[in-house]
Amino acid sequence: MADLVASPLRPPPPPLPPHPPTATDLFGDPIESHPPWFKAEAFLRPDFSPESYVAELRSFVPLESLAAELRAHADALQAELVDLINRDYADFVSLSTRLVDVDAAAARMRAPLAEFRGKVAAFRAAVDAVLADLRGGLRRRAEAAAAREVLELLLDTFHVVSKVEKLIKELPSTPSDFSTADLNSASKGSVSNDGVLQNVESGTNIRETQSILLERIASEMNRLKFYISHSQNLPFIENMEKRIQSATLSLDSSLGSCFVDGLEHRDANAIYNCLRAYAAIDNTSAAEELFRTTIVSTLIQKIIPVSPTPVVTGVSSDLLEEDYQKIKQCVEKDCKFLLEISSLANSGLHVFDFLANSILKEVLLAIQKGKPGAFSPGRPTEFLKNYKSSLAFLDFLEGYCPSKSAVTRFRSEAIYTDFMRQWNVGVYFSLRFQEIAGGLDSALSGNIVPVEIHGNEENTQTLMLKQSGKLMESLRLCWSDDILVFSHCDKFLRLSLQLISRYSTWISSGLAARKARGGSANSAPDAEWAVSAPVEDLIFVMHDVRILASELSGDYLGHVLQLLDSCSAEVRDLVKQSILQAGKSLEELLPSIMEVMIEVIVEKSVEDLRQLKGITATYRMTNKLPVRHSPYVSGILRPLKVFLDGERVSYLTKEATNDLLRGATERITSRYYEMASDLVNVAKKTESSLLRLRQGAQRRVGASSDASDNNISDTEKICMQLFLDIQEYGRNLAAIGIRAADIPAYRSLWQCVAPEDKQANIVF
Repeated sequence: MADLVASPLRPPPPPLPPHPPTATDLFGDPIESHPPWFKAEAFLRPDFSPESYVAELRSFVPLESLAAELRAHADALQAELVDLINRDYADFVSLSTRLVDVDAAAARMRAPLAEFRGKVAAFRAAVDAVLADLRGGLRRRAEAAAAREVLELLLDTFHVVSKVEKLIKELPSTPSDFSTADLNSASKGSVSNDGVLQNVESGTNIRETQSILLERIASEMNRLKFYISHSQNLPFIENMEKRIQSATLSLDSSLGSCFVDGLEHRDANAIYNCLRAYAAIDNTSAAEELFRTTIVSTLIQKIIPVSPTPVVTGVSSDLLEEDYQKIKQCVEKDCKFLLEISSLANSGLHVFDFLANSILKEVLLAIQKGKPGAFSPGRPTEFLKNYKSSLAFLDFLEGYCPSKSAVTRFRSEAIYTDFMRQWNVGVYFSLRFQEIAGGLDSALSGNIVPVEIHGNEENTQTLMLKQSGKLMESLRLCWSDDILVFSHCDKFLRLSLQLISRYSTWISSGLAARKARGGSANSAPDAEWAVSAPVEDLIFVMHDVRILASELSGDYLGHVLQLLDSCSAEVRDLVKQSILQAGKSLEELLPSIMEVMIEVIVEKSVEDLRQLKGITATYRMTNKLPVRHSPYVSGILRPLKVFLDGERVSYLTKEATNDLLRGATERITSRYYEMASDLVNVAKKTESSLLRLRQGAQRRVGASSDASDNNISDTEKICMQLFLDIQEYGRNLAAIGIRAADIPAYRSLWQCVAPEDKQANIVF
């Protein structure tokens, strides 16, 4: 600084070379000197971190490029700083001339500043003292206001208690205490101390006047409760507690007497005023209980006495249908007037629920004491009747609810929940499950039993097995009015699907055992029926499965969806899909049943085909030539013909019959080809071995083999016989409507045994 003051006129340094001109594009706009990923403003952020900046850019920018850009940016900043210094260099140099005697100037300014600081501190202390006084005054003022409020509250409480006591004294103990003179004086217009009974109109009776006074007392009591709730734990209030309790008891007693008297005389105005009084003191339960004990209880006990009379022989004493009908009549006759009063619009009486807490409560108590067996699911039929009757009774009570919200409030009452809890529908379903599922399980435990057909009647749409009929009966029971509980329809749907699955398992396990030929000793109990059942019984099985699948997707499904009409479309669609899937699972059994029937017929035909092995013994080492077909050929298709000529084939559809005929003939022909080809191959091998032995012996003895070359070989004889046999077999196939040339196995058989000149055309 001294150097700057001593030589203020030092010549300025030589100016730096100017910046190179900024590059511009074709239109004169400056071209960005940095790539787009380099943002110089990032260095100015308060949270800038060099490590994070480099780590973020190194994932897509080489470090060499980043270093080059940073060096270029640093050079640009340095050049800019030099430009700024050169631009204001004269001001920077002249600054030293203005800094002469700075310390003296600072000393001169320090004294007035210290004086000003002292004045400010003194003024601040004075302001703080005044502020403290103001705050103290405000606090005392608030305390005084609070004390005044408490005093006013206590005074109001005292005045209300005194007013309530005064009004209570004007009440007689019961409405009957009013004398005829009082009634006459009141009708002329008597004057009370408080003016409550002033100017009573001639049409207003003493009961109504008393109810009006009680309503006013109730409003004052409500006001008193408000005061007490805001002045708890005060000695003055605690000292008045006995007076308040006495007034409360007197009000409850008088209000109860007036309300009961109004109920007995059907005085709508008095009842209305009493209900408003009960609502004002928030004691709705007392009014509901009084109505239950005085009116409802008397009526219900006449219908359902606590000690029921002896039961008439053959009539159950626990049925509730007739009792509910009588209770409905009593409600219409003796309770409707109060329900209408409590449901008046804009009356404020919606807080009462006489339906639940008076009527339903008394009905529940009467049933529990008089007919406790009505709730027992041990007798499912009676239980279901009582349950449905109870639901109908609840619907009847809900009919008195003036709005949807009232219905919701009625259902949310504790007594409603308790009433519904008495009906143990879960146990009822368990009993029905055992009854229905056990019946089907018993039917499926033995051999299949065809139903009895009377006379010549034949109905191809009737179930022919008792097991199938039991399944259909069980399925219909699940959705019958005498069994179904709508609230548990999901469980009955599951039971229906389980019944179908049980029937499907019974059939599939039997078919598997029949295919495995394990015999009854190795098969499951459910499969014994199929092991010993004749093939004709399988026709009934296939027929019943087809009828059941059709019924499930038709009338049965329609009946179930009709019962669930009140459910949402999504629920109904899920039910529909589940039942259709169950029907589809039954239809999937049809090919397996057909397969077993075909297999049984083929096995019987193979027994005749085994005679084919005798052809070798017939033509070996003989000069005998075949001239006609073998006897076994006529028996190959005999089991199939017998099956098709049977009476039960009419229960198969035409399509199923054609499938069975085609499948059986193809399978029989395939087995025929296998056995014939094996026979020919064995004959050829045997003949080749014999020929080699014969040629070896001839060579040893030097004999000529020309004589044997003209003989017909055993293999040729066998092929000639087989050719005659398959021609006859083809004619037998044509007799039952099957074209032999359409069967691949028959064409292979023809190629195997036919002479070379006849292999091109299959003709017989």
